[in-house]
Amino acid sequence: MGGERLVKRIGVLTSGGDAPGMNAAIRAVVRAGIYNNIEVMGIERGYAGLINGEIKEMNLSSVGDSIHRGGTILKTARCEEFKTDEGRNKALNVLNIFGIEGLGVIGGDGSFNGAQKLSHEGIKTIGIPGTIDNDLSYTDYTIGFDTAVNTVLDVVSKIRDSSISHERTSIIEVMGRHCGDIALYAGLAGGAESVLVPEEKFDIDNICEKLIQGKVRGKLHHIIMLAEGTGYAFELKKKILEKTGIEARVTVLGYIQRGGSSTAIDRILASKMGAKAVELLMEEKSGRVIGIKNNQLIDLDIDEDLSKEREFDKRMYELTKILSI
Repeated sequence: MGGERLVKRIGVLTSGGDAPGMNAAIRAVVRAGIYNNIEVMGIERGYAGLINGEIKEMNLSSVGDSIHRGGTILKTARCEEFKTDEGRNKALNVLNIFGIEGLGVIGGDGSFNGAQKLSHEGIKTIGIPGTIDNDLSYTDYTIGFDTAVNTVLDVVSKIRDSSISHERTSIIEVMGRHCGDIALYAGLAGGAESVLVPEEKFDIDNICEKLIQGKVRGKLHHIIMLAEGTGYAFELKKKILEKTGIEARVTVLGYIQRGGSSTAIDRILASKMGAKAVELLMEEKSGRVIGIKNNQLIDLDIDEDLSKEREFDKRMYELTKILSI
């Protein structure tokens, strides 16, 4: 076990949408904390639970047999009250009552906004990126993204088998309102003929032309990967039918992408980031977010992260077009 404790008690919470790997991150925070003689308090239901005092001490058994589980053992919720001054004051009072000196926040940009506000109020906060969307600008990957892509890939393989048998066109709608990374990565890895993302405009005539050319050369199926922020799958189906007479089948994956046991990549990433959060809190750092760049862990100022504009990987997007001819 570690030596002298500068920080004696920290908290950990998950907020916003759940993501596979969150439990691995919680486990890492708890066990790294205990290893260093720090008490770790689990805050249930995110900022809502913080306001309501839904807090319990975590021990080694609290996170036993959790590294592989999807979802979050601490549960999660969105909290409009926390966005108000009154709500945040309640949260600050609760943190003071429980003697929580530092906080690890696992979530996406909305969760980080909350962490930023607490940091400005003097609470030591560290953000751990947990979101399947991979939509945080400062990090190459977020916890849960790899699992979500692999979940989509598994579905694509099953749909392709059926599509080939029935010579069908399939539209697969995946999550991604503002960020199309799930569609982009799964589309490239799954060999989709068309990948439609919110960052890039698409031409319906180009999609229809590719469909017709494929049929002419004897192609038995056609997969269109659509991020939800690009448009409605059933509207796309209607336009394709009007222009080509081709009947497409729609599959909307929805929350299936959030669930399931996390991949090895997500478990390792979450474990590293959770332990890093404890390390930063022990150094009495605050207002930091943890990420990964060029396969190396980094930590940045949370204000800098939230002000950055995300860059879309256009080279990968162009590659999907090149390889789908």
